[in-house]
Amino acid sequence: MMEKLRSLDLHYADVEARLGAPETYDDPALVAKLNKEQRELEPVVSAYRAWQRRRQDLADAEALMGDPDMKELAQEEFHQAREDIARLEEEIKVLLLPRDPNDDKNVIVEIRAGVGGEEAALFAHSLFRMYSMYADARRWKVEVDSVNETELGGIKEICFTIEGDGAYSRLKFESGVHRVQRVPETESGGRIHTSTATVAVLPEVDEVDFELNPADIEMQVFRSSGAGGQHINKTSSAVRLIHKPTGTVVECQQERSQFQNRDKAMQILRSRLYEAKVQEQEEAVTAERRSQVGTGMRNERIRTYNFPQGRLTDHRIGLTLYKLESVMDGNLDEIIDALVTADQAERLKNSEQN
Repeated sequence: MMEKLRSLDLHYADVEARLGAPETYDDPALVAKLNKEQRELEPVVSAYRAWQRRRQDLADAEALMGDPDMKELAQEEFHQAREDIARLEEEIKVLLLPRDPNDDKNVIVEIRAGVGGEEAALFAHSLFRMYSMYADARRWKVEVDSVNETELGGIKEICFTIEGDGAYSRLKFESGVHRVQRVPETESGGRIHTSTATVAVLPEVDEVDFELNPADIEMQVFRSSGAGGQHINKTSSAVRLIHKPTGTVVECQQERSQFQNRDKAMQILRSRLYEAKVQEQEEAVTAERRSQVGTGMRNERIRTYNFPQGRLTDHRIGLTLYKLESVMDGNLDEIIDALVTADQAERLKNSEQN
């Protein structure tokens, strides 16, 4: 591990030197590449350099223990440095874990109403609002690609893109079945209903990441429409793409032009097929090595939103919070931070076992 850290430290110093050279800025692509490398290396190099400093402090404190006048102060510094070194070593182990190559990507989120009829559709709308507010708080951009609404304001299904730094790294654990327990507005007897909605979070995949064969794709065009006749177009600008080998169907109808909708639909199709390929590869991995928090459990119920008690429970990590109203307003960081920490702990355990 130390050899790897020394190598990363030298590489980071080289990147800094190149960024400090005026001639580097003649090549914008190189500047962008070096800035990205610097951002990625900075956390682990900073932790390594802090570890080195505290190791030196430990040695200095140990040397001073022989001085009667300095012994008490040196012992205090010695114990503190030893604690800091242990903490930094654990931090470095986490930072050295293999990084998800998709973490920096934008995401395509698909929400579908599940069991529960109109109440499930209203819950799907609540989830869309929650993620939109979370994205807004982080200054990410939300763009709806397609939506199928109900007459009462619910959503049967919606596909939307979230653009922003690290969007996938923060939202990738949201995939799965979300369950809601609440009294529907349409329920006159005050009975609590249980409904579900499914969420899929896909990394936005570029053409260079996943190539599609045009011969495998059938394109259909139609007029976009919405609930109650909203958003009716007079021209056939909406696009439906069918991937014939897999039967995957993607629609996009939010843009004004057929070409824009086609490009967006291709992007969504590419991301779906890429995700299916990743899932297929993960299924080949043994159960004990599959992440308990990540994509391996995305088809199971992951979270319950209990409105009468104001309670949210994430079943994967046993987290319960009594601040449901705040969560539904987009305050998701406490949950996401806990999921990220649990995922890191699981991967660290697996790395130490192998």
